[in-house]
Amino acid sequence: MKPKICPKCGKKLKKINVSVEGAKNKVLSYQCGKCSYFDFDQKSAKKVIQELRENPLKLKQKIVKISGNRLGMYFNKHVVRSLNLKKGEEIYVSVPDKKHIVLELE
Repeated sequence: MKPKICPKCGKKLKKINVSVEGAKNKVLSYQCGKCSYFDFDQKSAKKVIQELRENPLKLKQKIVKISGNRLGMYFNKHVVRSLNLKKGEEIYVSVPDKKHIVLELE
């Protein structure tokens, strides 16, 4: 196979396997040591994206007492960041059965 060449500076790109948090598979990246250009192999990137979709983020949370008979739950900072949640935003809550709560953003 012909080596890949950097489109910015013309140097040979180095193959690097990149670990993605939450995925067992790695993404193949082509990186330039001279100008810091990089590109991802589309086939391996799609494989990791599919793996992440099949294994969604799952966190253990505690239910806390807010006041009186009201209970609540804090969102982990990773959930807040990944969904770009902001104070005061509204969400829809549904309970499809006794083991699931579904939260839907507007």
